Amino acid sequence: MTRVLVIEDDPQIRRFLRLALDGEGCTVQEASRLDVGVAASRLGPDLVLLDLGLPDGDGLAFIAPFRKTSRAPVIVLSARGQETDKVAALDAGADDYLVKPFGMAELLARVRAQLRRRASEGAAEATAFRFGEVTVDLAKREVRRAGTQLHLSPIEFRLLEYLLAHAGRVLTHRQILREVWGPGHAESGPTLRVYVGKLRHKLEADPAQPRHLLTEIGVGYRMEI
Repeated sequence: MTRVLVIEDDPQIRRFLRLALDGEGCTVQEASRLDVGVAASRLGPDLVLLDLGLPDGDGLAFIAPFRKTSRAPVIVLSARGQETDKVAALDAGADDYLVKPFGMAELLARVRAQLRRRASEGAAEATAFRFGEVTVDLAKREVRRAGTQLHLSPIEFRLLEYLLAHAGRVLTHRQILREVWGPGHAESGPTLRVYVGKLRHKLEADPAQPRHLLTEIGVGYRMEI
């Protein structure tokens, strides 16, 4: 069974999360404090739901140490809705961020997406992907839409490859720029927007309303396949 660690100081929210996750077939372990959550994380959860406003410290302090020993997804659940808070959590190593109050259906969908991504990482590294009318063969460096081969520039292909490798995860502008363009381009936001726009025009049925290459406003992008 999937083991989910819930680090949240509000008992009513913990109760709702437990009931919802029980319905998904998950085993839930609860922690109401940061220190208890850190201790519980040593048991190796498959996924962590993390509040930031904990009574004995900031939940951000949990993420970086946890990342040193585990690749399990971390979804932040927080009343802090500022873009700077989201970027700080994601740059620290969180995989997703939901602002309270949130819909339980959306949370469970994101939990499932993160668990699918984690499962795919545990299998052999994927080299072929399909979403909508698009097929991507990374080994052959071939991208097709509705059977027609598309021409992608080297940087467009590297961007698509990075997004696919982290499908379902919210990636900040800084993370994408650093990994695709290099450390010296970590602040080139306009450049990233241009190339995302180019990819959408080539891959999306309606670039104005993308279904796969999604914008997380003020934070970055998320690839859904």
